[in-house]
Amino acid sequence: MSKSLLQIVCLLAVCASPLFAGVTVSSPANGSTYAGSVPYAASATSMCDKGVASMGIYTAPGVLTYVVNGSKLNTSLALGSGTYDTVVEAWDYCGGASTTPVKVTVGSGGGSGKTFSNIQRAGGWGRYGQGPPNFVDCSPSPCDGISFSMAQGVKSPALSGDDAVFNVGGSKAYSDALFNNHLIGPASSQGMPDSNHTLVPTLHDFTYDVYFFGSNLGLSQALEFDMNQFFSGMGFIWGHECRIAGGNEWDVWDNQSAHWTPTGIPCHPNNNAWNHLTIKVQRTSNNELLYQSITLNGETYNLNWTFGHGSAPGSWYGVTINYQQDGNDKQSSYNIYLDDLTFSYE
Repeated sequence: MSKSLLQIVCLLAVCASPLFAGVTVSSPANGSTYAGSVPYAASATSMCDKGVASMGIYTAPGVLTYVVNGSKLNTSLALGSGTYDTVVEAWDYCGGASTTPVKVTVGSGGGSGKTFSNIQRAGGWGRYGQGPPNFVDCSPSPCDGISFSMAQGVKSPALSGDDAVFNVGGSKAYSDALFNNHLIGPASSQGMPDSNHTLVPTLHDFTYDVYFFGSNLGLSQALEFDMNQFFSGMGFIWGHECRIAGGNEWDVWDNQSAHWTPTGIPCHPNNNAWNHLTIKVQRTSNNELLYQSITLNGETYNLNWTFGHGSAPGSWYGVTINYQQDGNDKQSSYNIYLDDLTFSYE
């Protein structure tokens, strides 16, 4: 059987030659939903003495969208909204093939939801240092023994080719670099000042979706990803912290008690690879913060924890996001790259 004919046959049903052990897809999970690009990570094994020749992704029957040589595949596909019956296929040097089907849905979350895309490219990013014991904002860099920076339009490591790179360093141990962006409300980077204060109080569901890359993740005490909403004197801070050097666990922020709460959810991002993170939260009908789920590299943990809200500092109003890098006991300098940063709201 020719290779092209074998590919066609294998698209009609899951198939494997007698020599193939199979294709293992670690991301995306079958039946999963994404707000932006879809991350694919897979590997294949074969009993062919020459091994696996190549792997590819079909996004529709006969539509081979991506091919790579070797027995491992790690890429991200930018797909339009809709549901896709994708297939990951591998071919060995003995003429054999094996497939694994993966159904994915791409959209902004349904309903009346809206999405801001590629926020890492946007203007309006604030940059601050914070150091112990009080973690009061300082700026510009360097300040209080902390150095921090952000640069946009970075081409490598390549995902979209328009990354942003963030750095923290300095001399004061356990200090942080905080970066934030006002999305809706005063100083909106998205052209949505909501001057009449009619939009922000109606919003209740939020999704933070981002790819991040680090070549020395072990130097990070923690990486933090936050969503914030302020109106009518109330403050809602959905804080999510992936402790890396701090113990490889997710913590979430308790607004009322103003402290981090361990979740028991592991956080082991991959070094020297793009990691895909999706966080979903909600403001409930009685104005509580609901932490819904955390998905890292295709593995979802449903939390469904609620906390009471806090107070808005002064007259703060709007919806903002934060990204933060925490320094370790030596305040070792390290870079993290962000790409395809999207925020969905409804």
